Amino acid sequence: MKGELARIHPARDCCRRAELHGLVHGSARSQVRTLDHATARTAVLLATSLDIPTDAPRWLVGDARGRTRPSRHHIVVEVPAEALGRWSWEDAPLCDRRSFLRGALLGSGSISFGLSGPHVEFVHRTADAGESLAALMAAMNVRTLRAERRGHHVVYLKGHEEITTLLGLVGANRGVLELETQRVGRDVRARLNRLVNAEQANLGRTVRAADRQLAAIEMLERDGSLSRMAPALRETAAHRRRMPDADLDTLASALGVSRSAMNHRLRRLVELASQEEA
Repeated sequence: MKGELARIHPARDCCRRAELHGLVHGSARSQVRTLDHATARTAVLLATSLDIPTDAPRWLVGDARGRTRPSRHHIVVEVPAEALGRWSWEDAPLCDRRSFLRGALLGSGSISFGLSGPHVEFVHRTADAGESLAALMAAMNVRTLRAERRGHHVVYLKGHEEITTLLGLVGANRGVLELETQRVGRDVRARLNRLVNAEQANLGRTVRAADRQLAAIEMLERDGSLSRMAPALRETAAHRRRMPDADLDTLASALGVSRSAMNHRLRRLVELASQEEA
């Protein structure tokens, strides 16, 4: 999804400036620091198109606390604050606001997919940056939550609707389609699981009921009671013994009676066997 967002090139200078402000949002040094090459390239392209001087991207060896993490080197793009200028959300049109959120998602956001669904979060170094981003997204009808983690201030989205709304605002149309595809897939799998579980439960009940009925028929035949019963009960017992795995519908169809009638006959056989045993 970040690759899709990085390939969006705003046509207007105002949108490019807004996106660049979003990229550096929450950065105390007015810089873009990312693990993503496409994000760093976007920052350079935006700054160049606005005639904002910037040095070539550099690798940052070690994290903010000076610890070396060779597998997670960041790419840093310096964006001079004085050249970037001021930008106001209140005075910005809708296209600029959407560009700002796209830059914020590229610069400080991350998207992940888990068993519980999609998760989007923005990590900031200051509480003010987190509060302001949460307020800005609330103005666009995107509900967020906040947390503090290892000294960083996190703004995150958990609901499918909120994440879909955000991705639609920033222009990640393929991302929205992917989310919808995953949601439909989860719904279909959940429905299939419910159907399979229900079928297994029904099959288990059918097998247990058939075992009780066959045991009752064997008992009635041993003591001679079965031969003295009504023809309908003898016929039902014979069909149950010929089709030990059949369900009620199959037995009823074989005898040409209703399901309730078949159920009543089988229940009567079990009751008579219980009385004989007592």
